[in-house]
Amino acid sequence: MAAILQIKPITDVPDRLRASAQPQDPTFYQNPYAFYARQLASHPAFFWEEYGHWCFADFKSVSALLRDKRFGRDILHVASREEIGLPEPKPHVADFDLTEKYSLLNLEAPAHTRLRTLVNRAFVSRQVEQLRPRIRQLANEMIDQFESQESVDLIKAFAAPIPAIVIAEMIGLPAEMAPQLLNWSNRMVTMYMYNVTRETELDANRAAADFTAYLRDVIAERRKSPREDLLTHMLTTDRDGDVLSDDEVMSTAILLLNAGHEATVHTTGNGVKSILESGLDPQSLFATPVLAEATVEECLRFDAPLHLFTRYALMDMDYEGIALRKGDVVGLMLGAANRDPARFAHADRFDPFRTDGANVSFGAGIHFCIGAPLARIELQEAMGVLFQRLPKLRIAEPPRYGNVYHFHGLEKLVVSWR
Repeated sequence: MAAILQIKPITDVPDRLRASAQPQDPTFYQNPYAFYARQLASHPAFFWEEYGHWCFADFKSVSALLRDKRFGRDILHVASREEIGLPEPKPHVADFDLTEKYSLLNLEAPAHTRLRTLVNRAFVSRQVEQLRPRIRQLANEMIDQFESQESVDLIKAFAAPIPAIVIAEMIGLPAEMAPQLLNWSNRMVTMYMYNVTRETELDANRAAADFTAYLRDVIAERRKSPREDLLTHMLTTDRDGDVLSDDEVMSTAILLLNAGHEATVHTTGNGVKSILESGLDPQSLFATPVLAEATVEECLRFDAPLHLFTRYALMDMDYEGIALRKGDVVGLMLGAANRDPARFAHADRFDPFRTDGANVSFGAGIHFCIGAPLARIELQEAMGVLFQRLPKLRIAEPPRYGNVYHFHGLEKLVVSWR
C-alpha cells in the first residue's frame, strides 16, 4: 500500500500515449471505469500525467508485471538515493516511516522471503478456515444491533467492524480495541493517496506514533506472558536461530491490521452494492459454498478495493517498447485489468456465473496478498449471513464512493430491509 512517487521526471512521451484523469475529481473516482475503458480501447500502456509515470491497464500486462522480478516494491537494495535522485526521508513522518521499514509489502528478497516465511503459517487456508464460525457470529451480532432500525449505513455498522475485530483477535489484541485500531489505520492509509498534504502527513504520523506506542506495550507484555496468538507466534518463532526483532514484529502487526481490514471493508461495501444492483437474487448467490465462492470472486473482479499498485524498475530496460530507467515507477491498474474486455466476456457485467472468472485484486508473485484466504472467508461468511438475515435488503440512498483513490470504496452504503 505504500505511496511511491516518480523519482525522475519523464518528458519524452508521445502525446498520443499521454492520458489525464484527476484522482480527486468526483467525476473520476465515482466511476473510474469510464477512464479505464477509454485506455483499454486505445492505449492500455499509457503515461498518466497526474502521477507522472507509466501505467498498464490490460489484464495480460498487469498479471505479467506483478510477477516480473525486474520490478520491485523497494529500490534502495539495488541503488542509492543519490544514484536515482530519491529525496531524503521527511523528518516529520519519521514515526510513519518506521512502521514501513520492515513492511512485507515493501521488502524484496531475501528480506521479504525471510519475514514472510516467519509469519505465513498463520494465514494459510487450513488455519483461517477455523475462523468461519467466529465470522458468522460477528455478522449476526452486528445485524442484531441494527435490525430494529428502518435503515443503516452498512459500511459503518457491518462492513468495517467485522474484519477489524477478526484481525485484532488473530493478532492477539482485544476486540474492544477495534474502533481505536480503525481510527489509527484510517488516518495512516491517507498517506498512500494522491497529492498528500503536509497536514495529512502530520496526522498520519501522529496515528503511527500512537499505534507504535500501543503495540510496544503489548509486545513487552506478551514477551512476559506468551499466549496462543499471532503476536506470540511472531515473537517466538525461531528458524535456525533466526527470530524477529520487536521493530519487525511491530511493522508486520501494523501492516496486517491495516491491510487486514481496509480492503475487506471496501470489498464488502462494493460487493453488496454490486449484488443489489445486479437484479440477481442475493440469497441464492450464497446458497452453497461453491456459489458463495464464485460470487465473492466476481465481487473482487467487478469492483476491486485497490485500483493502482506501483513498482520500481530495478534496472534500465525496454519494456514493450517503453524505455524505462532504473528507479522509474510503473503503475499496475488492477481495477482496469479486472474489466479488460480482451480477457472477460461482457467485462462490465456483474456475473457470478461466468466461466472466465479471474482477478488480480490480491496481486500476484511474491507480494500476493498474505491475507487473501482470510479475506475470502470473511466475505463469503459475512455477506452470506447478511442476505440470509435480511432477504429484502435494498439500497435506500444513492451510493457514493469516497475520495480515497487509489483505494476504491464507498463512503456510505445506506440500506433498508422492510
